[in-house]
Amino acid sequence: MKYYCIGIKGTGMSTLAQILNDLGHSVSGYDDATGYKFTQVGLEERNIPIYYDQNHTIEPDTIVTYSVAFKEDHKEIQRVKSLGLKIVKYNELMGDVINMFRSIGVSGTHGKTTTSSLIKHILEENGGCNYFIGAGDGYASSANDYFVVESDEFNRHFTAYHPMYSVITNIEAEHLECYKDIDDIRGAFEIFANQTNRLVVANGDNAEVKKINYKTKVIFYGFSFNNDAVIKNLKLTEEGSRFDIFIKEELYGSFEVPLFGKHMVSDVCAAILICREIGIPKDKITTALRTFKNAKRRFAIEKIRNTIIIDDYAHHPTEIKVTLEAARQKYPNKRLVVVFKPNTYSRTKDFTNEFVDALQVADRVFLTEIDCNREKQEDYPGVTSHLITDQIEGADIISEDTIDKLADELDSVICFMSCAYVDKLIDALKTYIANTPKKEEE
Repeated sequence: MKYYCIGIKGTGMSTLAQILNDLGHSVSGYDDATGYKFTQVGLEERNIPIYYDQNHTIEPDTIVTYSVAFKEDHKEIQRVKSLGLKIVKYNELMGDVINMFRSIGVSGTHGKTTTSSLIKHILEENGGCNYFIGAGDGYASSANDYFVVESDEFNRHFTAYHPMYSVITNIEAEHLECYKDIDDIRGAFEIFANQTNRLVVANGDNAEVKKINYKTKVIFYGFSFNNDAVIKNLKLTEEGSRFDIFIKEELYGSFEVPLFGKHMVSDVCAAILICREIGIPKDKITTALRTFKNAKRRFAIEKIRNTIIIDDYAHHPTEIKVTLEAARQKYPNKRLVVVFKPNTYSRTKDFTNEFVDALQVADRVFLTEIDCNREKQEDYPGVTSHLITDQIEGADIISEDTIDKLADELDSVICFMSCAYVDKLIDALKTYIANTPKKEEE
């Protein structure tokens, strides 16, 4: 079959396009963004055409899907409608694909990508699997039995999925432009959980997760003693994390993983329980975890001279806080700086105070102006990054052109955080460092 993906360079759409191609379909796509994005890597490896104008033809039997970042009045969507082409919603098409396999749906306000990547890694080390991970990473083969899919709650996308196994890492207020309140969010997760066929692995430390009325078998995990699987004897070091898992009060195993922060250990526990359930031996899980490398833009570390640069996808206050705490774990003797690029006006407005609290884990705070591709600034009068910086002592606004504001922090850990792209900011810092004379101790 032929598929045309509008918004093909978005993380989710890029991944779907790669998977459709891997399953033998003819795939092409359109995007407004002409600049390079990391999501192009998989597309280019597969020679999937990307168009940036309306001068190409689309064959009449092509199925079209498009990103929710593209509005109905977008000229390319209007063009495919005028051609009479069949249009399928992105999440419905993804649901059709994963239903061809034994699927493992990983959901949660935070931790989806890391948990999905952990399960994928363990399965790949033990025979292989298909996967859809929201960092622009996807692969599929009809020869594989299992399909690991990051299941996003945005716009209720994951309610189109009916996985064999599922994970719920946590539920918090998020995407309030799509949901009325926390009860509405939890209701969507409840639909997802109860469309799971065999087993839900759920974070029992999260109050909203525990409130779900589960009709499918559920295993609760976490640090609290009343969970079915309990994490104990946690040791956080500069090299990673070590811990034990007890199931029904009996020691299941001791594990170590090169990840940082208590929240990461919780994600690892969920992955272990899924892999245990589908029959991966404990010793093989243990071995695989030691070689795990996290997904793109998840605590990605690079050292330039004395500067430690961390690139992370964190964009919700809880994610920011735990990521900064993880950086403290790995670099306890370094000064910690955060550069945060807010991605939506609505999230900035809804969580101003929470952002203020989370960012102050760092020693110094910088924000860029808000960078949003699906909301209009005029709909949010008065909402700017200054809502946050004005409440944090010493905080400042930064951009690629003013990267020299980091001049006094070149011996620090500098965390760049956003679900938007921060590569140009990082490149600007690298150029600045390269043009700064070395100190004698370097």
